[in-house]
Amino acid sequence: MGRAARITLTVGAALASLGFLVLCFWQVQRLSWKQDLIARIERQVQAEPVAPPPASAEVSKADEYRRLRLHGRFEPGEALVQATTELGGGYWVIAPLRLQDGSVVLVNRGFVPPEQRAPEQHAAPVGPVELVGLLRLTETGGGPLRRNAPAEGRWYSRDVAGISARLGLAGPVAPFFVDESADPAQPQRWPRPGLTVLRFTNNHAVYAITWLALAVMAAAAAAYLVREERRRAPP
Repeated sequence: MGRAARITLTVGAALASLGFLVLCFWQVQRLSWKQDLIARIERQVQAEPVAPPPASAEVSKADEYRRLRLHGRFEPGEALVQATTELGGGYWVIAPLRLQDGSVVLVNRGFVPPEQRAPEQHAAPVGPVELVGLLRLTETGGGPLRRNAPAEGRWYSRDVAGISARLGLAGPVAPFFVDESADPAQPQRWPRPGLTVLRFTNNHAVYAITWLALAVMAAAAAAYLVREERRRAPP
């Protein structure tokens, strides 16, 4: 191997080590972010439910998974959003709830399997209702490689604006939806509420260690090449 090739390999190994270190520090930052996220969500899902923010309010990631208590009446109409849950494949049932102030919140009433998708098999309660659920941010567009098709009634994501427009809802509509929570005092029914996924993978520490190990290996290779170059250098 010529001297020029050895110098190129040395520089490449040193740059690779630096790049791996950058990725390691990035994963450490991601680890801190994920730990803060998990801690915040655990606090919010265990807190006492509060009234929903006004329909005109802006919501952010910091508001997601906040427990809300809603009072209102379900209006006619619903949207079925394709879903995969611990119960298998099926649909989320999204229904509009007219609150006492006249605004509307879309409520994810829960999951139904394909054989329960007919509206008469999971009709919403008639009259005033009170429910508790988790605030969720709108999911625009659709799913991976699949776009929502409102005109055909095919939904792959819980798109608040799209579903609201398709249902022709009057009045202000909240920019978020609510995942209804299960009531342990009530018998199980369809739609099945309480299936919100609250388990988040946290492998960033493993990734950080992996990148650090690669950085050390690349640095060791660069150091070896430097020693070899010095050894080969004429006295």
